Amino acid sequence: MEIENIKLTSYSSAAGCGCKIDSGRLKNILSESKSGVSSKSVNSEKLLVGNENNEDAAAYYFDEKSLLLSTIDFFTPVVDDPYDFGYIAAANAISDIYAMGGKPIFALSVLGWPIKDIAESVASKVMQGATDACSSVNIMIAGGHSIENKEPIFGLSVNGMVSYENVKLNKGAKSGDVLYLTKALGAGILTTAIKKGLILKEDYEILLLGLKKINSIGFELGKIKGVHAMTDVTGFGLAGHLIEMCLASNVKTKINARNLPLLTDLKPYIEKDSLPGGLHKNWKNYVDMIDESLHGYKEILADPQTNGGLLIAVDPSAASDVEALLFSVNQLFDPIGKMVSTGEKIISGV
Repeated sequence: MEIENIKLTSYSSAAGCGCKIDSGRLKNILSESKSGVSSKSVNSEKLLVGNENNEDAAAYYFDEKSLLLSTIDFFTPVVDDPYDFGYIAAANAISDIYAMGGKPIFALSVLGWPIKDIAESVASKVMQGATDACSSVNIMIAGGHSIENKEPIFGLSVNGMVSYENVKLNKGAKSGDVLYLTKALGAGILTTAIKKGLILKEDYEILLLGLKKINSIGFELGKIKGVHAMTDVTGFGLAGHLIEMCLASNVKTKINARNLPLLTDLKPYIEKDSLPGGLHKNWKNYVDMIDESLHGYKEILADPQTNGGLLIAVDPSAASDVEALLFSVNQLFDPIGKMVSTGEKIISGV
């Protein structure tokens, strides 16, 4: 099959981070396997961050001042172009290191490919996209692993470094913190529109820019002491990742739904039922923790993002520094809410 005629999304049952196992089932898998930092394994005392708070990467004491960060992320095609798919998958994985205030140092690739259905030359284009994404942040793909698979999958395992004093976690948000989101929402809805042949050209171009943008600003945000907590918004949607931050930090949140940034006018796509399956799974898992006043924003709150923006909890005294930094890279939007100490639901409206 010629590369220009390939439609990669037709080979995947779910696209991008929307193909993740939903949070409820994942919780069951991890609890039943008793995996993670609680399992008193060899060198566990050196593991600062495991899977206990659903962090973006594991963090291991490298020396007295530094932490080694390690993450892995892969998924099925989120767009049809193989080069763009590789670039986006790599950007998504690399962003996990930046979401913890770190800097990537090298990556390994993970490739699953239906060799009998899609030519090797198409997989080469995927790899080239990933290589270029890595080059854009001055790292290399140092190796990897590949298998034959019914659906094409691709991603990276990325290692990085961060100084102990600059590492950012889900845990650490405080009541009164201001909430920022550095990318607009709607990626899951628009990538579903690609699969259904509904997306407008201008919306596709906007989507592609966001999907390919690596959250490298996270390294600079890590240096700001007033940034109390940080994560990136991916497959569990804004609501899911915000709830993870709240639970890890023992706080609740009030958001202004009118301030949620959107990639484009999503209403026409929602009306045409361009909704990823992951959206419905996310809503089912989190609806009981969201105030009814926000239920009308279900499609926005639960939409699974791929390489989504950084969600940042910031002390009000540092808000001006954070805003200046985000403005310098054109990733500043109005604050979406704040952390609070009380409330009937974990997420409520203002």
